[in-house]
Amino acid sequence: MRRLAPFLAVACALAGCGVGPGEERDGTTELRVTRDFGQQRLAAATRDSVPEGLTVLRLLSSERKVETRYGGNFVQSIDGIEGEGSGGGSDWFYFVNGIEADVGAAEFELFPGDVVTWDYRRYRAAMGIPAIVGAYPEPFVHGKEGKRLPVRMECDDDESTACREVRERLTALGVPVTQAAFGNTGTPDLLRVVVAPWPEARRLRAALALEQGPEESGVFARFTDEGRSLQLLDESGGTARTAEPGTGLVAATSIADQGVLWLVTGLDAAGVERAARALDEDTLSDAFAVAVAPSGPLDLPLREEEG
Repeated sequence: MRRLAPFLAVACALAGCGVGPGEERDGTTELRVTRDFGQQRLAAATRDSVPEGLTVLRLLSSERKVETRYGGNFVQSIDGIEGEGSGGGSDWFYFVNGIEADVGAAEFELFPGDVVTWDYRRYRAAMGIPAIVGAYPEPFVHGKEGKRLPVRMECDDDESTACREVRERLTALGVPVTQAAFGNTGTPDLLRVVVAPWPEARRLRAALALEQGPEESGVFARFTDEGRSLQLLDESGGTARTAEPGTGLVAATSIADQGVLWLVTGLDAAGVERAARALDEDTLSDAFAVAVAPSGPLDLPLREEEG
């Protein structure tokens, strides 16, 4: 399913298939158009109300110039930036509240509070990216498909500075947070937040994809040597830099039977604390994932000049 999801995510049915706008609902919805894994914002718009039946495609088409291909079934271009299709290496993909969509844009109905991100990126190293952190504080506040997701924190040490920091930040957003024993399994409708150094976090099956690279995890960082080393990757999936001690990572991923997993992790306790302090809108905005080095945050994948 993960292999198919990206094509479904960029797919949109013929415009006539969408549900027409209905009664206005209070609350905003936000559109962001970015490129290169969120590292360049091209456009943004906010609506102060959300009519019933507003879809991702209708929102995009109302704010930007959009062209389709394959008889209207795929987004070809936004504001003249064209996707290269299956024979190329770059295309448009979309997320709602930081979660990769698995239906066409004309079928995905929006709700008050939703943040829609369209990103133009290379996909050779990772066709599917199940979740990104750049819509923070979503999906914690408004969840998915109009329903708030239950949020569960798991810390390797419930009294650690990093655990307290993350709990306080989520609570300040008005997010109800439950605490669970470290290592419990997830469910598809549960939003998990794991706070732990990677040598501990890697014990979780849902997290282990980060040791396999972006094709499996959707995250352009890879832990190696049983968690003692962290490679920061470029957009081709190659190692651009090996992180120094004290580096943290804020990333999101998922596996099919356990839902979305946010990781506030790092090489050591100092790295996890840096990652916890990076859990704010200014630092995470538009980012796919963020490494937090002692010198400051780095959006992932790394650009060539950052390697």
